[in-house]
Amino acid sequence: MPTYSKLRRKLNIEDMNGNAEKLAYITHYLQNHINGKNNHYQKGAVKSYNQLNPEESIVCEPQLQAMLPIKWDVPFPAPENPDFTFIDLFAGIGGFRIPMQDIGGKCVFTSEFNYHAQRAYELNYGEVPFGDITKIDLDLVPKHNVLCAGFPCQAFSISGKMKGFEDTRGTLIYHVFEIIEKRQPDVVLLENVKHLVYHDNRKTLAIIIKHLEELGYKVSKKVLNASDFGVPQNRERIIIVGHKKKTFDFEKIKTQPKPVLKDFLDKKGPFEYLDEPYTILESMTKQKSGLIFAGYRNKTIRKAGVRPNTEHLSRVHKQPNRIYSTDGVHPTLPSQESSGRFWILHKGKVRKLTIQECYRIMGFPKKFKFILNKGELYKQAGNSVAVPMIREVAKQIKVQLLKIRK
Repeated sequence: MPTYSKLRRKLNIEDMNGNAEKLAYITHYLQNHINGKNNHYQKGAVKSYNQLNPEESIVCEPQLQAMLPIKWDVPFPAPENPDFTFIDLFAGIGGFRIPMQDIGGKCVFTSEFNYHAQRAYELNYGEVPFGDITKIDLDLVPKHNVLCAGFPCQAFSISGKMKGFEDTRGTLIYHVFEIIEKRQPDVVLLENVKHLVYHDNRKTLAIIIKHLEELGYKVSKKVLNASDFGVPQNRERIIIVGHKKKTFDFEKIKTQPKPVLKDFLDKKGPFEYLDEPYTILESMTKQKSGLIFAGYRNKTIRKAGVRPNTEHLSRVHKQPNRIYSTDGVHPTLPSQESSGRFWILHKGKVRKLTIQECYRIMGFPKKFKFILNKGELYKQAGNSVAVPMIREVAKQIKVQLLKIRK
């Protein structure tokens, strides 16, 4: 039985730059080819394979069929006997895919614009995502049970300029609506930053919900915190669930006590310690969120417009000066930084989280493979969803809305 690792070497998938679209057709075809039946990606896969391997003169589908079945020797292969299907839009590094596969879901389409995220996705799932969602032929998207989309949040985040639908990225949600209208999935699962709730005097969220209702969905929503699902990160996100006939009950989702950061840290380094002057507070108080503000870097900071005695507590996207105790949880990992953001106080020393620790407090399994780009790894972690939180939501979607109880 041929292996995916052998195929990826043959097609030079490791260096996919310039060939991502061709490789998306081929990997989607192989992932979704069932019992010798044609699928949405057949024509594009054959053409792409011919272009990548002109010396083989492959001109028809049977030669591609001859590769099957493939042994998917990747960290997270799709389930062999899936209970339902889903698509992964704005897929990032697969924060939706891991938990959806864990509960028996089969991914039939992925889309992700960022090249480095595409690389990470392929490395872990054996599938190259299609790129720009605004340029995707909707006919490529097959029917599916659940649509997952962590649509771009910069347009609604307090870390951005908060232009909402005036921002080009904000309008990407409309391409999601187009897919929903065409394929009519049973369930729509959307995720975004907490501030979407309040953006533009709550009008932005109301517009999103109105569009879903006009498409025939009963919509429910709730802000959930990753720290209530087994990871020590104060990461609040709004989850929106739509279903054709039934309203999703968020109260049935299982939560657990907040863990502490120190239990998730690496035992050995190397670590990046803070080598500039800083101040540690004599008295520290745990906030309701689980955060423990421990101190700050003694660097020159902007004071104009800041209340007295709060200079070191100004908005984090302006001044990443805070230091937090590992006896509490960690703040939200940001997506804007390529070198990490916050500093932690652990065993009397101040350091940054390692890459492994960042992914651990996002809930990614130990076997998750990293691309060789540290800056992109920090960004990818901050851009992702918290895996355990999505898993618990997905479990209830499966039971409540898909009526699958095994």
